[in-house]
Amino acid sequence: MTVSLPLVFVLGLIAWGAIKFLGVRTWVVVVVALFGFMLSQTFMAPAIDSGMRSGVDVINGSHD
Repeated sequence: MTVSLPLVFVLGLIAWGAIKFLGVRTWVVVVVALFGFMLSQTFMAPAIDSGMRSGVDVINGSHD
């Protein structure tokens, strides 16, 4: 059985778990999210996107 989850949903669950179980303050999560949003508007965005896609491909493996 294959389950597809959007990456943003998985990251949201990780953020929720960090707040709930690790005691990370909510404002820290908000600052990190805003940093990521601002970073997406820079010249580094294509490199970050490419790196994330490569990482997801490695985790998912080959489905040929």
